[in-house]
Amino acid sequence: MRPSSLVLLAGAVSAPAVAGTVTVTVPRLNVAEYHRPYVAIWLEPVGGGAARTLAVWYDVKKTGNEPGTKWLSDLRAWWRKGGRSLKLPADGVSGATRAPGQYTIPLPADIKPGQYVLNVEAARETGGRELVSVPITAAGGRATGKSELGAVAVTR
Repeated sequence: MRPSSLVLLAGAVSAPAVAGTVTVTVPRLNVAEYHRPYVAIWLEPVGGGAARTLAVWYDVKKTGNEPGTKWLSDLRAWWRKGGRSLKLPADGVSGATRAPGQYTIPLPADIKPGQYVLNVEAARETGGRELVSVPITAAGGRATGKSELGAVAVTR
Protein backbone atom coordinates (compact mmCIF):
# COMPACT_ATOMS: atom_id res chain seq x y z
CA MET A 1 0.00 0.00 0.00
CA ARG A 2 1.29 3.46 -0.82
CA PRO A 3 1.76 5.61 2.30
CA SER A 4 -0.38 8.43 0.89
CA SER A 5 -3.25 6.08 0.11
CA LEU A 6 -6.07 4.98 2.30
CA VAL A 7 -7.62 1.80 1.07
CA LEU A 8 -10.53 0.38 2.99
CA LEU A 9 -11.50 -3.09 1.98
CA ALA A 10 -14.33 -4.99 3.61
CA GLY A 11 -16.62 -7.75 2.50
CA ALA A 12 -19.08 -6.35 0.02
CA VAL A 13 -22.41 -7.99 -0.54
CA SER A 14 -24.29 -8.23 -3.77
CA ALA A 15 -25.70 -4.83 -4.62
CA PRO A 16 -28.98 -4.60 -6.52
CA ALA A 17 -29.23 -2.52 -9.67
CA VAL A 18 -30.66 0.56 -8.00
CA ALA A 19 -29.53 4.09 -8.68
CA GLY A 20 -28.07 6.11 -5.87
CA THR A 21 -25.62 8.92 -5.24
CA VAL A 22 -21.98 9.39 -4.43
CA THR A 23 -21.01 12.22 -2.09
CA VAL A 24 -17.37 13.33 -2.06
CA THR A 25 -15.93 15.88 0.34
CA VAL A 26 -12.94 17.97 -0.72
CA PRO A 27 -11.56 19.24 2.60
CA ARG A 28 -10.31 22.75 3.26
CA LEU A 29 -6.58 22.45 3.93
CA ASN A 30 -4.56 25.01 5.86
CA VAL A 31 -1.49 25.16 3.61
CA ALA A 32 0.58 28.04 2.25
CA GLU A 33 0.01 27.21 -1.43
CA TYR A 34 -3.35 25.56 -2.12
CA HIS A 35 -4.29 24.15 -5.50
CA ARG A 36 -7.61 22.47 -6.18
CA PRO A 37 -7.12 18.72 -6.53
CA TYR A 38 -7.63 16.63 -9.62
CA VAL A 39 -10.16 13.93 -8.68
CA ALA A 40 -11.23 10.70 -10.37
CA ILE A 41 -14.26 8.69 -9.27
CA TRP A 42 -14.84 5.18 -10.64
CA LEU A 43 -16.55 1.86 -10.00
CA GLU A 44 -14.90 -1.54 -10.21
CA PRO A 45 -16.50 -4.98 -10.00
CA VAL A 46 -15.12 -6.83 -6.93
CA GLY A 47 -14.20 -9.96 -8.89
CA GLY A 48 -12.39 -8.02 -11.58
CA GLY A 49 -13.54 -6.53 -14.82
CA ALA A 50 -13.56 -3.17 -16.52
CA ALA A 51 -13.59 -0.04 -14.40
CA ARG A 52 -16.28 2.54 -15.11
CA THR A 53 -15.31 6.19 -14.70
CA LEU A 54 -18.10 8.25 -13.15
CA ALA A 55 -16.32 11.61 -12.91
CA VAL A 56 -12.94 13.24 -13.56
CA TRP A 57 -12.38 16.74 -12.22
CA TYR A 58 -9.39 18.50 -13.78
CA ASP A 59 -8.42 21.79 -15.41
CA VAL A 60 -10.62 21.31 -18.47
CA LYS A 61 -9.94 24.82 -19.81
CA LYS A 62 -6.14 24.67 -19.72
CA THR A 63 -4.75 24.22 -23.24
CA GLY A 64 -1.49 24.81 -25.07
CA ASN A 65 1.84 23.09 -24.40
CA GLU A 66 0.69 21.92 -20.97
CA PRO A 67 -3.04 21.12 -21.18
CA GLY A 68 -4.99 20.17 -18.07
CA THR A 69 -4.97 16.54 -19.15
CA LYS A 70 -1.17 16.44 -18.83
CA TRP A 71 -1.32 15.76 -15.08
CA LEU A 72 -4.17 13.24 -15.08
CA SER A 73 -1.57 10.46 -14.87
CA ASP A 74 -0.88 11.72 -11.32
CA LEU A 75 -4.17 9.98 -10.47
CA ARG A 76 -2.14 6.78 -10.67
CA ALA A 77 -4.68 4.13 -9.68
CA TRP A 78 -7.40 5.56 -11.96
CA TRP A 79 -4.91 6.06 -14.78
CA ARG A 80 -3.90 2.38 -14.68
CA LYS A 81 -7.52 1.17 -14.37
CA GLY A 82 -8.67 2.89 -17.54
CA GLY A 83 -8.03 6.62 -17.38
CA ARG A 84 -5.28 6.49 -19.98
CA SER A 85 -7.71 5.05 -22.55
CA LEU A 86 -10.56 7.47 -21.84
CA LYS A 87 -11.03 10.10 -24.55
CA LEU A 88 -11.28 13.43 -22.75
CA PRO A 89 -13.21 15.56 -22.33
CA ALA A 90 -15.93 12.96 -21.88
CA ASP A 91 -19.56 14.09 -21.81
CA GLY A 92 -21.14 13.60 -18.41
CA VAL A 93 -17.78 12.62 -16.88
CA SER A 94 -15.32 15.51 -17.28
CA GLY A 95 -15.62 18.55 -15.09
CA ALA A 96 -13.60 21.37 -13.61
CA THR A 97 -11.64 21.00 -10.39
CA ARG A 98 -13.70 21.74 -7.30
CA ALA A 99 -13.12 24.09 -4.38
CA PRO A 100 -13.32 22.66 -0.86
CA GLY A 101 -16.85 21.47 -0.16
CA GLN A 102 -19.20 18.55 -0.51
CA TYR A 103 -20.25 17.34 -3.97
CA THR A 104 -22.88 14.81 -5.00
CA ILE A 105 -22.99 12.90 -8.28
CA PRO A 106 -25.51 10.26 -9.36
CA LEU A 107 -24.66 6.60 -9.64
CA PRO A 108 -25.54 5.32 -13.11
CA ALA A 109 -28.98 3.72 -13.20
CA ASP A 110 -27.75 0.94 -15.50
CA ILE A 111 -25.32 -0.71 -13.06
CA LYS A 112 -25.76 -4.46 -13.27
CA PRO A 113 -26.34 -6.41 -10.04
CA GLY A 114 -23.11 -7.51 -8.40
CA GLN A 115 -20.43 -6.54 -5.95
CA TYR A 116 -18.69 -3.21 -6.55
CA VAL A 117 -16.08 -0.96 -5.01
CA LEU A 118 -16.28 2.80 -5.49
CA ASN A 119 -12.86 4.44 -5.75
CA VAL A 120 -12.12 8.13 -5.32
CA GLU A 121 -8.60 9.36 -5.96
CA ALA A 122 -7.27 12.90 -5.52
CA ALA A 123 -3.92 14.45 -6.43
CA ARG A 124 -2.97 18.04 -5.80
CA GLU A 125 -0.10 20.16 -7.13
CA THR A 126 2.37 20.85 -4.30
CA GLY A 127 0.19 18.57 -2.22
CA GLY A 128 -0.42 14.91 -1.75
CA ARG A 129 -2.25 12.04 -3.34
CA GLU A 130 -4.92 9.87 -1.77
CA LEU A 131 -7.13 6.95 -2.73
CA VAL A 132 -10.29 6.06 -0.82
CA SER A 133 -12.08 2.82 -1.68
CA VAL A 134 -15.63 2.13 -0.52
CA PRO A 135 -17.17 -1.34 -0.86
CA ILE A 136 -20.79 -0.85 -1.90
CA THR A 137 -23.38 -2.86 -0.01
CA ALA A 138 -27.14 -2.95 -0.48
CA ALA A 139 -27.33 -0.04 1.97
CA GLY A 140 -24.48 1.95 0.41
CA GLY A 141 -21.07 2.55 1.95
CA ARG A 142 -18.86 5.11 3.61
CA ALA A 143 -15.16 5.84 4.19
CA THR A 144 -13.08 8.86 5.11
CA GLY A 145 -9.78 10.05 3.73
CA LYS A 146 -6.94 11.30 5.89
CA SER A 147 -5.61 14.29 3.94
CA GLU A 148 -6.60 15.12 0.36
CA LEU A 149 -10.13 13.67 0.67
CA GLY A 150 -12.73 13.90 3.39
CA ALA A 151 -15.83 11.75 3.70
CA VAL A 152 -16.86 9.61 0.73
CA ALA A 153 -20.36 8.12 0.90
CA VAL A 154 -22.51 6.00 -1.37
CA THR A 155 -26.24 6.21 -0.78
CA ARG A 156 -28.47 3.60 -2.41
